[in-house]
Amino acid sequence: MRLIQLSRDSIRFPPPEMALREPNGLLAMGGDLSPARLLNAYHRGIFPWFSPGDPILWWSPDPRAVMRPEEFHLSRSMKRFHKSSPYQVTLNRAFPEVIAGCASDRNEGTWITAEVKRAWIKLWQLGHAHSIDVWQDENLIGGMYGLALGQIFCGESMFSLSVNASKTALLVFADYFQRQGGRLIDCQVLNPHTQSLGATEIPRADYLTLINQLAERPVTDWCWQAKRLF
Repeated sequence: MRLIQLSRDSIRFPPPEMALREPNGLLAMGGDLSPARLLNAYHRGIFPWFSPGDPILWWSPDPRAVMRPEEFHLSRSMKRFHKSSPYQVTLNRAFPEVIAGCASDRNEGTWITAEVKRAWIKLWQLGHAHSIDVWQDENLIGGMYGLALGQIFCGESMFSLSVNASKTALLVFADYFQRQGGRLIDCQVLNPHTQSLGATEIPRADYLTLINQLAERPVTDWCWQAKRLF
């Protein structure tokens, strides 16, 4: 199979099944990061990831890493920490700051360029993207952000400036999201950190089926209203 070049004149994508096996999931290149294209991509199990200076690359890996909120793995040490945690967690109170934190918390560099930040902040302003913000003494010390698709939350990135800050974000969010009707958290590609917290891999075909089943099913009306969660 060949890598497909996207046109800026259309937000259509090729079927995810056309993605390359090596590198795993690479489907297309080009296009833009407009809200319409990003929403269309995520509804089809596709997401952008690319290095600064490179064209936009679009991916749909097989298998797909996911987490069911009720299966979040809470270790004994994290349970003890959380019981007396000095942190506070809010929803949608600091989206621009959270994505900036995710961009800077990478020793090897980041794909979250100024263009990517602008695109995601636009999605947040439109009510599609959301942040989970972790605070200590009114200082932002961690968090995560992603895109809501009905009962699915597509997690994009997280950061941590203090011990267990990103784990706290995911722990609190998983519990909250489940109680609001959320069924699945998309983790894209499995890594040791998300695997230790309960993420698993499923076939891409199963993930696409779940999108079709869950993306149009609503969570509670107040799910994404800015508030304190913990």
